[in-house]
Amino acid sequence: MSFKILGTGHYVPARVVTNDEISTIVETSDEWIAQRVGVRERHVCTTETAAELAYKAAEEALSRSGTKPEELDMIICATVSGDDASPSMACTVQSMLGAACPAMDVGAACSGFIYMLDTAAGFFARKKVKKMLVVGGERLSRIVDWTDRNTCVIFGDGAGALVLGEGDAYLSSRLFAKGGDNVIKIPNFGGSSPFYQNELPKPYIYMNGQETFKFAVNVMVGDLLEVIREAGLQQSDIAWVIPHQANARIIDAASRKLDIPAERFGKNIDRYGNTSSASIPILLDELNKEGKFKDGDYLALCSFGGGLSSAACVIRWGN
Repeated sequence: MSFKILGTGHYVPARVVTNDEISTIVETSDEWIAQRVGVRERHVCTTETAAELAYKAAEEALSRSGTKPEELDMIICATVSGDDASPSMACTVQSMLGAACPAMDVGAACSGFIYMLDTAAGFFARKKVKKMLVVGGERLSRIVDWTDRNTCVIFGDGAGALVLGEGDAYLSSRLFAKGGDNVIKIPNFGGSSPFYQNELPKPYIYMNGQETFKFAVNVMVGDLLEVIREAGLQQSDIAWVIPHQANARIIDAASRKLDIPAERFGKNIDRYGNTSSASIPILLDELNKEGKFKDGDYLALCSFGGGLSSAACVIRWGN
């Protein structure tokens, strides 16, 4: 017993920031950003909170699955940019929905959504839940240094959600972590203790782009090969790869090392940027709405990010 996907949903704020607009804030250009990262525009919050994005994505997923909030047995959210240390995003979403079930957050940076799916699978395996809501929600514009052209051009805000039900469609998974903060780091607010003597870093995203690129391509390829093998499948069996949308060049480089046609690798980074834990469910929902998935299709999801961490899984679409 694992789970199957009952419904999908996503939400992004209305405000769109193009590369040309970014170039009025920092020294860059549409051509430079598009070539280096693959982003043309991103959505950013003006009044919305991260939890509000997650709530609206959750509402859509619940509606599309025909599930009422009171039917949920658990809510899990993945985020690195939650509005509060407490309450968790999941508890805030639970309150907004009017649900009455356990709720908690999972923190694994951009790998968080698949870490969350693996956590969900454990609850289904122990028969503790029958229906669960999982949401990746991020307001990364809050933790981006808007004077740093190497990072502010990459990220966007958004949320994606799935409603999960009892089933056996979660076929394999791999989670990985290699602790360290020299490649990707997001410091918390340092506080105001009069006793703390160390210098306090600014609470913005720091990333070594070149090292991130090398790590991402290697783990993406290795993780996909592992979960496809563990699921008893061949690369040719995979209908779609749903990769974390960090950089179009990372996705392209990984696809060249695999025997899965490039057109089977989903992409929407050009319109959303890197939305961290929200990127996979946003892409999953878009492809679902476009009718790209058929019952029985095998989907391979993969992600990588701070930690350093990575995660991948294979899910069978439909019943």
